[in-house]
Amino acid sequence: MLKRTPLFDVHKEYGAKIIEFFGWEMPVQYEGLVEEHNAVRNAAGIFDVSHMGEVEVTGEEALDYVNNLVTNNVADLVDGQVLYAFMCYEKGTVVDDLLVYRFNQNHFYLVINASNIDKDFKWMQEQVGDYRVKIENTSDNVAEVAVQGPEAQNILQTLTDTDLNEIKFFHCRRDIKVAGVNCLVSRTGYTGEDGFEVYTAPADVATVWNAFLEAGKEKGAMPAGLGCRDTLRFEACLPLYGQELSDEITPLEAGLKMFVKLDKENFIGKEALVKQSEEGLKRRIVGFEISKGIARHGYDVVNGGEKIGFVTTGYKSPTLGTSIGLAMVDIEYAKLGTEIEIQVRKKTQKAVTISKRFLKKNYKK
Repeated sequence: MLKRTPLFDVHKEYGAKIIEFFGWEMPVQYEGLVEEHNAVRNAAGIFDVSHMGEVEVTGEEALDYVNNLVTNNVADLVDGQVLYAFMCYEKGTVVDDLLVYRFNQNHFYLVINASNIDKDFKWMQEQVGDYRVKIENTSDNVAEVAVQGPEAQNILQTLTDTDLNEIKFFHCRRDIKVAGVNCLVSRTGYTGEDGFEVYTAPADVATVWNAFLEAGKEKGAMPAGLGCRDTLRFEACLPLYGQELSDEITPLEAGLKMFVKLDKENFIGKEALVKQSEEGLKRRIVGFEISKGIARHGYDVVNGGEKIGFVTTGYKSPTLGTSIGLAMVDIEYAKLGTEIEIQVRKKTQKAVTISKRFLKKNYKK
């Protein structure tokens, strides 16, 4: 039985095309992927991300527990700050990537990927050991929308008395009224644009959704589906679990070392990642531009008939108009400007490695 978010009926009203997504019935698009993508880049879009998972960690050793659980340094956070990090296995590969919200040193809020909720929660429970903490999977009690784009703040501001300028990049505020309902609001997102993620009760989320679209009608706000969520995050070179990250890929191979604090006293997977860093990478994710066609996830990357890697994500970029992608390649082919080939069905197409910074991010820092 497929799961549905509290906004499922609203999506049908807005004419969404519904697909299966990791056990959920989710909107892939409404008016069209490119229209929705452009709306987020130029105005604003609202996404249903209620399928994401939320786990609360409380107790007198919550800080120490979470800091051992993830690669980034949670000890540096202040109350109301948010951190991007990875949970890793002992071998250094990724259980999941997640956001860590610090409410206070005894209360953390972890936001995890929808496809990994059960696996992640089991992993977190297994890591408790002697830590004096309580871990609760609150995913079913939380609904979430993301409002993203250059007009997102202006539109959302009309729905709340809280000055949104006071919420800095990767910070949050609890108990904010949005469209009259109680919300947690963070200046975070997954598009490369400025915007907010709004968490509220399942019974209240449709109020927020409808109010945002009504308030943003004249500014060009649109509902946005999973289709453009992927093209937007890809253009901003934001990784997707199962593609750029997995239980077979380390954060260092994904080019995300800045979120791995190897000088931290300890975290699960540290030993393996220190070793990989010291010995040097054998492969790494690179950006590429392909001369013809579109390179899809899973296509082989070849050189002289030999496989040297695989495509993790590929699209014709709606913003840039070029066919680009990300690929995991053997390290000798990772240098910028290296000519490679992509196996597109029965033909190989020429490609060249380029910077992964496909697009300038427009975060409000």
